[in-house]
Amino acid sequence: MRPDALISIVIATYNRPDALEAVVDACFAQSDRQFEIIIADDGSGEPTRACVARLQQRATVPLLHVWQPDQGFRLAMARNQGILASRGEYMVLLDGDCIPQRDFVARHRALAQTGCMVTGSRILLDDAFTRRVLADKRNLHALGLADKLALRARGHLNKVLQLLVKLPDLGRVQKRFSWRRIKGCNMAAWRSDIDTVNGFDQSFEGWGHEDADFVVRLHNAGIKRKDGAFATEVFHLWHRENARDEASSNRALVRQRAAERTVRALRGLA
Repeated sequence: MRPDALISIVIATYNRPDALEAVVDACFAQSDRQFEIIIADDGSGEPTRACVARLQQRATVPLLHVWQPDQGFRLAMARNQGILASRGEYMVLLDGDCIPQRDFVARHRALAQTGCMVTGSRILLDDAFTRRVLADKRNLHALGLADKLALRARGHLNKVLQLLVKLPDLGRVQKRFSWRRIKGCNMAAWRSDIDTVNGFDQSFEGWGHEDADFVVRLHNAGIKRKDGAFATEVFHLWHRENARDEASSNRALVRQRAAERTVRALRGLA
C-alpha cells in the first residue's frame, strides 16, 4: 500500500465511553498518521455522545461519529454505517474495547496486500487490570519489557510473546480456509473488496458470527486471508460475555453460506 493512502479505522461501540476513550486516545498516538477514525455506534446513550464530543475537540486526525437507534444488538448494521461514512481505500475494523499499540496502523498498512484481507490478533486483559487501566487512564504504550512480563506472570494478560516479538510479512497468507482466529474486533480489508461482498450482513441480529460470515463471503469472492498475529496485537479490555441467544442459529447460517459459496450479503451496504 502507498504510504500516503488513507486508512479508515471503524471503531464499533455501545455504551462503554471509558473504554472508547482509551481506544481513541491510543489511535491518536499512532506512529502512522494517514488515517481517519469513524466511531460506529450501535445506539449508545448521552455519556458516549459527550465522550465523542470531547475527543473531537482534541482529535489529531479526522474523527466522525455515526450513530443508530438502540434496537437490540445490531453490530453488523453499525459497522456498515461506519464503512459507508468512511473515505479510505482500506478499512481497519476495531472494537471500542480493544486498545491498539502505537504501531497498529503502520503494521496493518505493511500487511495490506491486493487480493487479501487481514485477521488481527488480541491480548486479553483480566478484570482487575482492566479496571486499573481505565480508572488510572494508564498508557499501555509505556509498558516496558519488565512490566509486560510481570503482568503475564500475575495473570493480568493471557499471553505476552506476541507483545515482545514482531514477525515480518512472510508466510502469512493462508492456503486453505480456516475458522480459527476470526475476530471482528481486529480485522482489515480493502474497501473495494468489502463492496464486492456487500459489507456485513444485517440479517445477523443478536450476538455472534456476523464477523465469520463476513470472512466466509470474502473467501468465497476469492479474497485470501492473512494472519496478523505477531504484528497487529491489540489489548482487549475485559467485559462480561454478551447474551448468546442467537449464536447457534447464526452459526448455522454461516455454515450454510460457506456450503453455498455465498458472496453478497442479503442486507448489506447496498
